Amino acid sequence: MKQDRFLAGILIGIGALVLFALALFFMRKDTKEYVVADSPSAVVFNYALAVTNKDYKTAYSYLADKEYKPTYEQFRQSFFNGSVNADNVGVDVGEAEVDGEDALVNLTLVYSASDPFSGGYSNTDRAQLVQQDGEWKLTYMPYNFWGYDWYQEPINP
Repeated sequence: MKQDRFLAGILIGIGALVLFALALFFMRKDTKEYVVADSPSAVVFNYALAVTNKDYKTAYSYLADKEYKPTYEQFRQSFFNGSVNADNVGVDVGEAEVDGEDALVNLTLVYSASDPFSGGYSNTDRAQLVQQDGEWKLTYMPYNFWGYDWYQEPINP
């Protein structure tokens, strides 16, 4: 009889821990928020967050006004047709190297595993920005966040 009570106590304790873990999991705050875009790193963070959240108008607002800039429709279409796809990658924004009106921001791109038996992987890259009218604007981001044909001179047949 004593063993039955002891076993019941252990099972009740395990059940309480499981319920507590589930409650924490479902109550966690999983949304990230935009930061003040007053530095190159903040602009890159906000752009990546906007792309991840499929907030294309906000993401487009961080692009530099340079020759051959894609129109908003071309920008948005790149995500819809899959030529730009940030669904399987996360980004860790690092330090910025500012040189006058130009900046480079170090990034670590973290890719998820394609199957349950392998781990994900990561690689480093950089984002390029330029200062325009007192604001930092993107001129390049790594693949998954950037279209290969943006800011490229169109090829005339």
